[in-house]
Amino acid sequence: MKRISEYASEVEAALLALGFSERHPASLYAPIAYALEAGGKRIRPVLLLMAVEAFGGDTSAAMPAALGMELFHNFTLLHDDVMDDSDTRRNRPTVYRKYGAPVAILSGDTMLGEAQSLISNVPDDKLRHVGEVFGRMAMDVYKGQSLDMEFEHRDDVTPEQYVEMIRLKTGALLGACAEIGGLLCGCDDKVCAALRAYGENLGIAFQIEDDWLDTFGDAATFGKPIGGDINQAKKTFLYISGMAAGTEEAKALRIAMELPAGDMRVRTVTRIYEKMRLDESCRKAAASYSAKALKAVKSTGLPDERLEAFKYLLDRLSGRKK
Repeated sequence: MKRISEYASEVEAALLALGFSERHPASLYAPIAYALEAGGKRIRPVLLLMAVEAFGGDTSAAMPAALGMELFHNFTLLHDDVMDDSDTRRNRPTVYRKYGAPVAILSGDTMLGEAQSLISNVPDDKLRHVGEVFGRMAMDVYKGQSLDMEFEHRDDVTPEQYVEMIRLKTGALLGACAEIGGLLCGCDDKVCAALRAYGENLGIAFQIEDDWLDTFGDAATFGKPIGGDINQAKKTFLYISGMAAGTEEAKALRIAMELPAGDMRVRTVTRIYEKMRLDESCRKAAASYSAKALKAVKSTGLPDERLEAFKYLLDRLSGRKK
């Protein structure tokens, strides 16, 4: 199988070939080109292509579907940045900040339309099933985003509820990418379900790791200011786990999160996280979901040499810095 970097390079070239920078009106398409030019890990299309190759399919024929999933992902980012009032993404101003909220929303909607069009470029005998997976995934992502917003105004969110939210918001898309890869190869329901489980658990691990990076990572490599989640009072795995402890430190954490947004709040909350050893428990939780993902993909019966790419993706995630 190809290296992940090879898949990613092919995806980048294919995204560029879509020609958004040359389309008109520029007011609609230039923001899309700007968003895609920022790069990214391209994990979602890479995972779809990995699954296709692992089960003997044609990755070239699957590329439109892979691009569709990447465009869907980026559509959600454009809208998320508007909802979160985010200034930067990948070390650059967000589309929302550069072009304004109306443009970010409209260009995001256009990306969704393009994604649906690309996804439809699958063989006729696979179209209905792939469409069902895509539709289910989209609704899960929207539900997850809604819960994420709801959690900002709740003080009773449990770690289990948080994990379910990120399974929907982040895991569902990765799960659908792996599942669609299997569908395009004619895999049976059991294998497709295992691939979906791999992607969903990968997504949960990825988001928990993202929560850790937002507080304990390096801004230069993470691509976003450190402490953004704390300043926005987001209900992350760190915060929810801390509050669930019900200790004196938990009370202090609640008070610290009510400090005015800024460096003092970030430093204070971070110190409490460290005192409660939540930085360690966060990394352990990410590792646990990575293990579940690996168990799921192993259950497909793939030979070891074809499992390597899936293992590498998990290893890369667990030690990532951005």
